[in-house]
Amino acid sequence: MKCIGVLTSGGDAPGMNPAVRAVVRTALSKGIKVMGINRGYFGLINGDIEELTRTSVSDIIHKGGTILKTARCLEFKQEEVRKKAVNILKVFGIDGLVVIGGDGSFQGAKLLSDLGVATVGLPGTIDNDLAYTDYTIGFYTAVNTVLDAINKIRDTSSSHERVSIIEVMGRHCGDIALYAGIAGGAEQIIVPEKDYDLGEICKSIIEGRNSGKTHHMIILAEGVGGANELAKEIENLTGISSRATILGHIQRGGSPVTFDRILGARMGAHAIDTLMEGRSARVVGIKNNKIFDMDITEALQDVESDFDDDLYELAKILC
Repeated sequence: MKCIGVLTSGGDAPGMNPAVRAVVRTALSKGIKVMGINRGYFGLINGDIEELTRTSVSDIIHKGGTILKTARCLEFKQEEVRKKAVNILKVFGIDGLVVIGGDGSFQGAKLLSDLGVATVGLPGTIDNDLAYTDYTIGFYTAVNTVLDAINKIRDTSSSHERVSIIEVMGRHCGDIALYAGIAGGAEQIIVPEKDYDLGEICKSIIEGRNSGKTHHMIILAEGVGGANELAKEIENLTGISSRATILGHIQRGGSPVTFDRILGARMGAHAIDTLMEGRSARVVGIKNNKIFDMDITEALQDVESDFDDDLYELAKILC
């Protein structure tokens, strides 16, 4: 292994830069040249590649997003496009590839490994929706961003004595809503993994109002959808002013928190060790605070995370 490439793909996540930094500096410390591939698989098939040095990754550990940029590349599903990518890797002398992204990015890495490219994937996605790992890079930063929004929205919600519905990211996984909802003291948490009863929610709102409560906070995962519609339904049923806030892409940005910086560093270093040991088609994860790697095919067999039912039940008690 004389030269490795690194790319970030799919949605950006805070902590990607610390992961890139760790990949580059760990590889260089072992005498391995590093090539940065800009704009994910799109940049790969277009040869948007440049050498990275220790200086290239200086002063990035605190920055959100990704210095390598990211882009969608639907044409990568075509075999002839992937063969072109393999040829480009050969032209640049790249022996192995580190891919930082979510399940779609991992699919691309698996397809490249089938063509003989040594690949290792790092889970960079705020949704925490990969079952093989306890946490993904960027998840905790996103939760903290949502928590900050909850704290601020509660102030105005209390001032106006209204119901506030905050819609957060998570199409198939409700972890952001669950963790932020518990930390923020939300009265209800609505996630794709669990059904909810609108009648019970309205009853809870009215009971809270009768007991003197000046606000009611509901955290809604986007996979359930319809924050504005839910606000209208609640207002019609209870007569209490209700407003929706859709946080959107604000959840992707921002300086990564300590956990994501360290997670990115540990995973990035492990990726280099994995390639140096001759293992390919692997993904890096964390279980019980231990970094490990496993076969990428096994990891992709179940892309939906195991929902924490105990934590959800605790949320209902605390709310």
